[in-house]
Amino acid sequence: MPIDLRQVAAVSGQSGLYRVVKPTRTGVILESLEENPKTMVAQARHRMSLLDEISIYTTDGEGTVPLAEVFDRVNEKYGESLPLGDKPGNEDYKEFMASVLPTFDEDRVYVSDMKKLATWYAIVRQHVGFTEAAKPESKKAKEKPEAEEKAPAEKKPSKKKTEKEA
Repeated sequence: MPIDLRQVAAVSGQSGLYRVVKPTRTGVILESLEENPKTMVAQARHRMSLLDEISIYTTDGEGTVPLAEVFDRVNEKYGESLPLGDKPGNEDYKEFMASVLPTFDEDRVYVSDMKKLATWYAIVRQHVGFTEAAKPESKKAKEKPEAEEKAPAEKKPSKKKTEKEA
């Protein structure tokens, strides 16, 4: 079942990523994105960030780039094989980051952030997936409901008229 980044969260102090299952009175039920999923309840004391809300600092006019866009760039450039070896060094991560996002802010984006980006990308690629064909379909899917919504709206008044006339 494909999920989007609005349903994927990182929890401070916990490794890996989590899928948001549903809210509770005291927090949110999360399920880990791993081979043997584990369920946990994230409460107010847990710092939780949805990946959809995370951005990478840049030095250009915009100031940040959404993580989803960075993931798309990584996917376009490298697919499933990142240019990082078994034990990459700090310079390897910096080169990787510069190849994907040349305008990243070297003063505010730390190597630890780059490591998270690479790790999260692998998890997202495995559990959420990236498909080039899905992008145009999603645009078409957005267009179709609008057309379908317009068609019934036009038919409803005619049905009401026929009901009133009858």
